[in-house]
Amino acid sequence: MLIRIILLVLVSHFCLGQTTINAKKGLAVEGYDVVSYFNGEPKEGKESYQSQHQGITYYFNSEKNLEAFKKSPDKYIPAYGGWCAYAMGETGEKVKIDPETYKILDGKLYLFYNFWGNNTLEPWNENEKKLKSQADKNWDKLKNN
Repeated sequence: MLIRIILLVLVSHFCLGQTTINAKKGLAVEGYDVVSYFNGEPKEGKESYQSQHQGITYYFNSEKNLEAFKKSPDKYIPAYGGWCAYAMGETGEKVKIDPETYKILDGKLYLFYNFWGNNTLEPWNENEKKLKSQADKNWDKLKNN
């Protein structure tokens, strides 16, 4: 647990200068199709199927997913601006994610850090209720900054 916290703190220092939404060069979820998560398998989006929402670009794998997003974008936007849900709950910091490490909970997409043998989805699952509650509080403080 201590190693996870140390890694999260180190990684978070690289992320602190980023915007509220976890987007590299304005691209959400590293170019993954946010609708595809709700279809059971995250897929990389294509530049030819894209949409902008609140100044962020989203890529989609198909026209069908693009249209679904356009009809209801808030349904598909990841929790905590696309930052690691575990880190948001544990430390309140914005930490990058592995776009293939995720969980759908109560109809919302949660993303997690999973690098260097540290998969934060595992400790999230062990203490989900407490971490989610704290992450919600932390995100409320951060999302408008």
